[in-house]
Amino acid sequence: MAVDRHNSVVVDSAGVAFEDHGHLAEFPWREIRSVHYKAGPNGRTLMVAVIHLDSRVYECVVDAKGRDQLGQWFAVLAPVLGYYKPLA
Repeated sequence: MAVDRHNSVVVDSAGVAFEDHGHLAEFPWREIRSVHYKAGPNGRTLMVAVIHLDSRVYECVVDAKGRDQLGQWFAVLAPVLGYYKPLA
C-alpha cells in the first residue's frame, strides 16, 4: 500500500484499488490485463497504471515523503504484483 495526503494505491488478493482525492476506483484481477509502475520525473512519486482488459488505462500518482519511502514501496510492489498477477 502506498498513501499520501490525497491519493493511495492498494494491491491485494482482490485486485488493485486507487483513491484519488476521495474518488475510489477498484479493479478486480479478472479485469486487469497488466499493472505497471515507475518513479515520477522528480524521483519522489510513485506512478501506477492499471491496463484494463479492454485496453483502457487508469493511473494514480502517490507522493512519497522521500526517496527512501519510494524505494520501500518499490521493494514491496514487485513481489506482491508477482504473487497476485504472475506473468503469463
